[in-house]
Amino acid sequence: MNTTAIILAAGEGTRMKSKVHKVLHTLCGRAMVDYPIRTVRALGVERPVVVVGHAAECVRAHLSDTVDFAVQDKSTGWGTGHAVMSAQPFIPADGLVFILAGDMPLLRVTDLERMRDAVETGAAGAMLTAVAGDPTGYGRVLRDETGAVSAIVEHRDCTAEQLGVKEINASVYCFRVSALLSALPRIGNDNNQHEYYLTDVVSILRADGLRIEPIVVPMEDCMGINDRVQLSQATKVMQRRINERLMRAGVTIIDPDHTYIEDAVTIGQDTVVHPGCTLQGDTVIGSDCTLLPHCRMSNAVVGDATTVEASVLIDCRVGSHTTVGPNAYLRPKACVGNHCRIGDFVEIKNSNIGDGTKVSHLTYVGDADLGKNINLGCGVVFSNYDGKRKYRATVGDGAFIGCNVNLVSPVAVQAGAYIAAGSTITEDVPGGALAIARERQRNLEGWVEARKAEGKL
Repeated sequence: MNTTAIILAAGEGTRMKSKVHKVLHTLCGRAMVDYPIRTVRALGVERPVVVVGHAAECVRAHLSDTVDFAVQDKSTGWGTGHAVMSAQPFIPADGLVFILAGDMPLLRVTDLERMRDAVETGAAGAMLTAVAGDPTGYGRVLRDETGAVSAIVEHRDCTAEQLGVKEINASVYCFRVSALLSALPRIGNDNNQHEYYLTDVVSILRADGLRIEPIVVPMEDCMGINDRVQLSQATKVMQRRINERLMRAGVTIIDPDHTYIEDAVTIGQDTVVHPGCTLQGDTVIGSDCTLLPHCRMSNAVVGDATTVEASVLIDCRVGSHTTVGPNAYLRPKACVGNHCRIGDFVEIKNSNIGDGTKVSHLTYVGDADLGKNINLGCGVVFSNYDGKRKYRATVGDGAFIGCNVNLVSPVAVQAGAYIAAGSTITEDVPGGALAIARERQRNLEGWVEARKAEGKL
């Protein structure tokens, strides 16, 4: 059956107390509006309709041309029913249509599939409901003797008996298009808020003798986000789901409550993730890796059987069977090969590190191309910046760079060359040569006593 989806995102979201539009606040690496869009696409809806109003240009800029936009003009009406009326030009003549909110990121595809099945098997519509421990503020769902919905009563309009009902309206709907289009013109705004409520569609169709099927889901599935507290609660639920999905796919997460993995991250089987790790963006971790405590990775790609400890990796690549850290910093465009060693307090930026090369500790490599099986000693610095421009250096295969060496770019160290500790290299070093660039040591006998006698020490 032809399927359309309308996602409501026109609200002001004042309770977020933010310059950012409510549906653009992120959880687990995605704007909250991206989640319902992804959910309906999983049902075959290629171009959902997003209803915008307040700060519409921000939502348009985020979603670009991936969806259709309808604009709710609030000078002509308010409320969820009016928002759906605004999207009416995008609703086809037949099929079924989902209506859901842009601030409900936790909806599951299976929830919507159950709604679709109910409509395809005869109901005029289906709606999600949940049983709330504390239903205060929610519309109550009343059922008839067959189990179908007979009415939705807003909390402020409930009788004492109705206030005892725990089943609440989740404000997610699926209708046969013909039924929805017949009911929309009959929605009124004769209520305290003078708004056009979408819930009226349910009572209108019920009065027409049509069946609305309630689909009960866990309360967390239909959690809406209206403030920062609810954003935090929804983020925790989403994080739990992500971690559980990864663990069921063969990843060991030592302490899921203290491991933060965003939605787009992928991790291979038999990788072990220790507490305190934060994996963000489009990070890809291979199989058989070990991420020791307190790593942060953003858009990083890590090969198989690599170990990373307490390090930061951003927009970089690391090969297989390599070790990184502790306390290493791989900045954008760092590319480290296989069987490498990147040690403690090493910083690498916009550089290529060949297979088997060791950069063990306290070293900065910036704008450089290093070959295979190179050893960089402690305290090596690639001096790549003259105050205006950046320059590149190259180091050939098998070179040995001693401790506390400064390589002043642009400079080339050819394959197999050695550089003595403490040297400052400003010229190319031929292959197989030993470069020494430091002042010869002199010992001045009696210097200390003489300085003391002069009162200078």
